[in-house]
Amino acid sequence: MASSALREQQRDLENKANDLSKLQKDIAKNHQVRKKYTIQLGENELVLKELDLLKEDANVYKLIGPVLVKQDLAEANANVRKRIEYISAELKRLDAALQDLEKKQTSKKEAIFESQQRIQSLQAGKGKA
Repeated sequence: MASSALREQQRDLENKANDLSKLQKDIAKNHQVRKKYTIQLGENELVLKELDLLKEDANVYKLIGPVLVKQDLAEANANVRKRIEYISAELKRLDAALQDLEKKQTSKKEAIFESQQRIQSLQAGKGKA
């Protein structure tokens, strides 16, 4: 009887370990995406600073495929600001998702520890019998 309980606990532990592994992969993926957005945010903030240095009659060009297309300075400014706003919102969303994943990871680690404790107590009880 104790042997079947032990096997069940070991299966439970294995499932929890698999879940933890999936969570850790999701966290790593989140970090990768966050890094990409952080780089894009820095680039766009740099572009905005450069645009702010220009006089209103300056020529601004936008790269569309292989072609440079003339663009209004105000329009370019607005586009970059919108891009920065979007990227910032995505970073906030990723931060919230990361916090949620980290809470789940902590909870899963605690559940794994408890399962390991139960297995050890079952094994200790089996050894005494």
